[in-house]
Amino acid sequence: MTWSRRRFLSQSLAALALLYSQRARAIGPSSLLTIGQLELGQGWQPHPTALRRLVREVDKRTSIEVNPTPATVTLASDTLHETPILYLAGDREFPMPSEQEIARLRRFLTFGGFLIIDSAEGRVDGAFDASVKQLVETLYPPPSTGLEIISKKHVVYRSFYLLDKPLGRLAISSVLEGVVRDERLVIAYVKNDMGGAWARDDFGNWEFQCQPDGETQRQLSFRMGINLIMYALCLDYKTDQVHVDFIMRRRQWRPNDGAEIPE
Repeated sequence: MTWSRRRFLSQSLAALALLYSQRARAIGPSSLLTIGQLELGQGWQPHPTALRRLVREVDKRTSIEVNPTPATVTLASDTLHETPILYLAGDREFPMPSEQEIARLRRFLTFGGFLIIDSAEGRVDGAFDASVKQLVETLYPPPSTGLEIISKKHVVYRSFYLLDKPLGRLAISSVLEGVVRDERLVIAYVKNDMGGAWARDDFGNWEFQCQPDGETQRQLSFRMGINLIMYALCLDYKTDQVHVDFIMRRRQWRPNDGAEIPE
């Protein structure tokens, strides 16, 4: 009886070890957050290193486990649902997706997906901007509400860092625009070229200067990118204003007080 019990325990432990190793392999890479860069038109990657650099900062500054290599996706891709956050960048006009692709993107957003749109045009009313507005109107035709200015009180401005504007390589627009559906921000549109602030070459050199506020502005751009990702993953967990004072005391920093930005 003693031998049987020992043998049973031994075999049980071996089975549990095998099960655990299989679960660990299953959890592995598939559990990492993969951000997808949306390929749409010819100018879909104005800053090829930008998104990879943002992903590194997300990994370094937060507890999110991120795939270090962003995926390139199209609206026709069967793996669209595997990238819960899409990043669309551009510096020129892009063609409208097909009816089927529009339906796929609408379904992606409806079921929890999030789209970050980042204009690299260097102006607020260029060809890329016109294409973005057309895309949104095609996705959500009138009388649906299209792009709107997102309030400074929105949780996206404090989902990780406390911010008051969406800066990038430039500071030509002081507002974040977006699309809200069922009280959830599903599209966030920044016109200040965040990717231009994130882009860094393989030798560690920043590819562009940030105007007008240099490296402080670059750090704020990274913070906006991280906030957008945190919002997409956590939604409204910090909507309650009670969190704000606590975060301010903990960080001992305000976006406009001129203090050194802690890493």
